[in-house]
Amino acid sequence: MSQSQPLSLHVPEPTGRPGCKTDFSYLQLSPAGAVRRPPVDVPSPETMDLASSLIRVLDQDSNAVGPWDPQLDRDTLRFGLRTMMKTRIFDARMVIAQRQKKLSFYMTSLGEEAIGTAHRLALRDGDMCFPTYRQQSLLLAHGMPLVEMICQLLSNERDPLKGRQLPVMYSSKERGFFSISGNLATQVPQAVGWAMASAIKGDTKIASGWIGDGATAESDFPTALTFAHVYQAPVILNVVNNQWAISTFQALAGGESVTFAARGVGAGIASLRVDGNDFLAVYAASCWAAERARNNLGPALIEWVTYRAGPHSTSDDPSRYRPADDWNYFPLGDPIARLRRHLTNLGWWSDEEHEAVQAELEAEVMAAQKEAEQHGTLIDGRVPSAASMFEDVYKDMPEHLRRQRQQLGV
Repeated sequence: MSQSQPLSLHVPEPTGRPGCKTDFSYLQLSPAGAVRRPPVDVPSPETMDLASSLIRVLDQDSNAVGPWDPQLDRDTLRFGLRTMMKTRIFDARMVIAQRQKKLSFYMTSLGEEAIGTAHRLALRDGDMCFPTYRQQSLLLAHGMPLVEMICQLLSNERDPLKGRQLPVMYSSKERGFFSISGNLATQVPQAVGWAMASAIKGDTKIASGWIGDGATAESDFPTALTFAHVYQAPVILNVVNNQWAISTFQALAGGESVTFAARGVGAGIASLRVDGNDFLAVYAASCWAAERARNNLGPALIEWVTYRAGPHSTSDDPSRYRPADDWNYFPLGDPIARLRRHLTNLGWWSDEEHEAVQAELEAEVMAAQKEAEQHGTLIDGRVPSAASMFEDVYKDMPEHLRRQRQQLGV
């Protein structure tokens, strides 16, 4: 009997580490405009090529090309750019506030602003998003007041969540933004369940669930795929592949030899792989998936290929596990710069206007921060009263809680 070779395991490694420039050839890019756009009622197995290629609209000169061009009007494009700029400015100001110890923690969406902004524009009022902690642009695109968001970050007297959530874990029922969970991946089966309930009631609202590349390794993800497929739930499942989890490369979650979008096709779900730094591609793909869900054609999974340009959070130093200048070489570029060039090409934007809008938005964010800080920050300890812990728990407060509240003297 011949002797077998010793067994070995394959341990994925990133193609770039500190001091070594990243080789981004693993991304499997497609030329802008080259990927076909099928009808929304396409059978899920016939989307396999869309799950391995990359849907792009903006070419290297930021001109819109190909069948996925949504041909957006001037006002929508300008709104998108302004919202993306506001998101980046908001993030930068809140990081400074965290360094000043006014809030405990923050997570930016630097480099990912196009995804939430464009996706929100494809949804309707009443649809429900089940986000993770890097989709603040969903709220900003829906017009949530900055003061309300900042009060949540500060956990102050006007915190709409009364100090019960970590900063950045927003919740807004009226804006279709389900409470963010710190236990990652739980929101995707919740999104599927909410969509199933909408269908059971005969409603017209759809759900949009969000998960990062790293969290797809959690068991919640395949569970959500199974229920979405079996019951043909009206849901969009968004996988934001920003290449890194907290400090581990996306290949450790299974993104090395196959795409994350391919998992959707394997589960019987129509799936797309999209340039997440291309505002036009994000909008077009989101509309395609939303129309599919809204017309009882089943769920869709979209892998958004993007890059986490900043730290995982204010507690993270990414230079310890990847090249410090990685984002400068990411092939899909800066989503704000790309949309800005597109608008400029159309004659709908200029350098002078960009500077003016930048200054205007910076002043808006600073004014909102100043107003929010009047209700307290982490430094001065002005937090929601102890009495608030008894509120919003039961519709009618049980007698034992009434006694406890009296004993507390509030």
